[in-house]
Amino acid sequence: MYPLLTNDRTLTPAQVLAAHKRQPTIERRFEHLKTVHEIAPVFLKNPARIEAFFTVYFLALMIQALIERELGAAMQRERLTSLPLYPEERQCARPTTEQVLRLFSHAERYVLTRAGRTVQRFEATFTPRQCRVLELLGVPVDSFRA
Repeated sequence: MYPLLTNDRTLTPAQVLAAHKRQPTIERRFEHLKTVHEIAPVFLKNPARIEAFFTVYFLALMIQALIERELGAAMQRERLTSLPLYPEERQCARPTTEQVLRLFSHAERYVLTRAGRTVQRFEATFTPRQCRVLELLGVPVDSFRA
């Protein structure tokens, strides 16, 4: 038994407990700031710059959460229990944004220019695995074409 304290007087004891049970999920996102995003101490003195810095990281965490939520929902909709996102195409039951980004880390697109004019385009080519993840995320492959 342990006490739970809150400054929100509108919550019932059951709601306080429910909020407390969500704590590991919330803390996991902030753990990503230190690991995946490698955020480190910064010595900014201007409050506006500090606020802007953390706003950018907050947006990154939100996008990360949305990618994972959308992919998970699509997997449920299509009754998929896993995707081959790990190295050697091993199956992954709960894909993370880090795994999705690693899957696309070698996708490249080049535009060859001379004197400011486009000479040739080298469009990104995607593997069937990459195409499947894009499809599940609702992102058309054509959106990577100029």
